[in-house]
Amino acid sequence: MNKKLSTLGLLVTVALSMGFISTHAEATQTEVVYKPNPPPMTITLPVMHRGYVDGPFGQVHFQDAGKGRPLVMFHQAPMSSRQFESVFKYLIDQGIRPIAIDLPGFGMSDTTAFVPTIEDYAKIFVPVIDALGLDVVDVLGHHTGALVATEVGLQFPKRVRKLVLGGPFPVDEAERKEFLKFVQGAEIDFEYLADGSHLAKSFEVRYNMYNDTSDVPPSPKLITRYAVEKFVGYGPFWYGHHAAFTYDHKQTIPKISHPTLILTNTGDQIFDKAQLTKQMRPDFEMVVLQGGGVDIVDQQPQAWAEAVVKYLKD
Repeated sequence: MNKKLSTLGLLVTVALSMGFISTHAEATQTEVVYKPNPPPMTITLPVMHRGYVDGPFGQVHFQDAGKGRPLVMFHQAPMSSRQFESVFKYLIDQGIRPIAIDLPGFGMSDTTAFVPTIEDYAKIFVPVIDALGLDVVDVLGHHTGALVATEVGLQFPKRVRKLVLGGPFPVDEAERKEFLKFVQGAEIDFEYLADGSHLAKSFEVRYNMYNDTSDVPPSPKLITRYAVEKFVGYGPFWYGHHAAFTYDHKQTIPKISHPTLILTNTGDQIFDKAQLTKQMRPDFEMVVLQGGGVDIVDQQPQAWAEAVVKYLKD
């Protein structure tokens, strides 16, 4: 009780000092005007069923449209299945059934008890589609998710019809070393500061990353979600990029046996890797959107989704 009273007292003191409330004498001379509640937000997202299945590392969280041609979707790191929110409706309207999965340690999926690899991430695929009663599905991944999609095709070839790789990542060992140096300095050694400035810095980095590749400034609300997703997962956020940068996509791309679409954009940080992938696999189809960046799904949702639908329906 005393602790509650002292906390209340502290709040009152702060409110007085900042002018949010008045002393009794002042209050008799001041009429309090209450602002009306803001109107309710209009929800435009389609209804997606959210569920869990037991996977090899704990519970796996997913979103599922429930009907249509099934498309399993893997997000980039450090984000979650919400990365694809802006394209769910278009996909559903075109007869596609998006099934977006949170990778272990991200979104609302349990994390691994060890530092995971892309090969580990791929193991959550079968429990999800088995639980949904699906035999063969199309698989899409963006950046880190593209590597997971590749590995799913290699580990479970009979369960995959077509692949869509958004941001393939064939690198040589010198490049890999530089990317892992980034993970060490910016992510593994990330400092959580008492004044909370690390949150503002994370917002600034994501805002600039989006803004530098778009003619339209991003919504601060959207970037807030991006920044928060980095921290809310059950595992260390650096697990995702570490898994991506240690995965040898240059060795596994030649092993892909499924019809595959490279879906990329000229403003992507790793656009040159998509071009290299096309050189390595001229049999792959390729769609190149103009501009954009790593957040192309939100920057050009209509064009991105149209490319996916056209390829899956051909």
